[in-house]
Formats: sequence, C-alpha cells, structure tokens
Amino acid sequence: MAVKIRLTRFGRHKEPFFRVGAADSRFARDGRYIEQLGYYDPAKGVDNAVIDEELALKWLKAGAIPSETVKAIFNRKGINAKHAASKNKAKQV
Repeated sequence: MAVKIRLTRFGRHKEPFFRVGAADSRFARDGRYIEQLGYYDPAKGVDNAVIDEELALKWLKAGAIPSETVKAIFNRKGINAKHAASKNKAKQV
C-alpha cells in the first residue's frame, strides 16, 4: 500500500478549502483517507496552514510521499527540515 500525503478539497464554489491527509494512493482525491494531518485555506495563505507536526513526521518516517503542494507547505512550516535532520541523526548512530 503506497501512502501519500495530499490535499482533499472542501468548500464552496470558487471558495476552496483543503484538508491535508494521509491516504492510500489508490483512493480518490476526495475519497477516504487514513488520517487527517491538518488543513489549508488558500485565501489565508500557506503561512496560516495548520499542520500537526508530530503526525506529519510520523507519516514521513513511515515512508509516506507528500504531493508537490503539501511538500511546499511542509517546507514553509519547517517539517521537511526536521524530517531530514531526524534521518541524518539516525544514520550517525
């Protein structure tokens, strides 16, 4: 089972709102997800996205692959840097 961290669209017509979730890659974009990691409102910008860092790091450590947009959000929040640091720390030990 390939797990991806991706956005699920919610909201009204021309007023999108997205949930960030871990989902099986075979599921539909707006279908089932395994776990919700946070949410993102494009009207407020990437800096106001709410992401649970512990859950995101858990899924990244388990091998989940983030989509391009989620990867950009994680970069702005510093989650990718923490994940890379934990990988380097594990290699050094």
